[in-house]
Amino acid sequence: MPKRFVVAASEFSELSRPDTGFELAEGLTAAARQLHETSSPHATLHTAVRLAVRILPGVEYAGISVMEPEARRQTLAWTDEVVRSADALNAGREHHPYWNRLWTAPVARIEDSAAKDGDGDLALSGLGLRSVLSLRLRADRRRLTVLTAYARAPRAFDESATRIGRLFTAHVGIALDSATLREQLTEAMRTRDLIGQATGILMERLDIDASEAFASLVRTSQRENVKLRDLARRIVDASEGE
Repeated sequence: MPKRFVVAASEFSELSRPDTGFELAEGLTAAARQLHETSSPHATLHTAVRLAVRILPGVEYAGISVMEPEARRQTLAWTDEVVRSADALNAGREHHPYWNRLWTAPVARIEDSAAKDGDGDLALSGLGLRSVLSLRLRADRRRLTVLTAYARAPRAFDESATRIGRLFTAHVGIALDSATLREQLTEAMRTRDLIGQATGILMERLDIDASEAFASLVRTSQRENVKLRDLARRIVDASEGE
């Protein structure tokens, strides 16, 4: 299950909201640097929601969630508890027109949740969240990763905020891909070392060579329907416990 994060919106005070093109470029550069300095995908999400509040015009609260067609939206990172409350109120409403837009478009906005027309959302209005801006981070046929920004004032997010949001989420997406790749490579190295240890243990115990020991691991993994990594860990742990 993905880790979850809650952070104070007051953090990251060294970054100010950009007002000019030059300040925007500086702000996004600083944000990109901090995103790429994160140590894991979870840390990238944690940093992204804090930065969203500091960088994007009008944003007071932010969260990142994942959505699947047949599953409820799950919040992975958030700046304030009101974000979690908003997601909880929207649980089971993934087919709401607002959320449906994100499967085919990179952006969705609610100008005023208290509006009486079809774009209103009284559940959000009841929490005092009048403006909503959602931007896709990742998308495929089965899963969406979305950054959602909220504000208490209606019509807080104009076209400028949306453009800046899309630039920002492009940086977040790249940093998230990089962090994911680093994590996968690290895990692959750990798995290789673990399998190497298990192979060595079998070589010693069974008096066989490396290829025979590895083949034995593979056969056992297939027979018991256990991942090779998990089987190797079990052998290593058992050896260390002797």
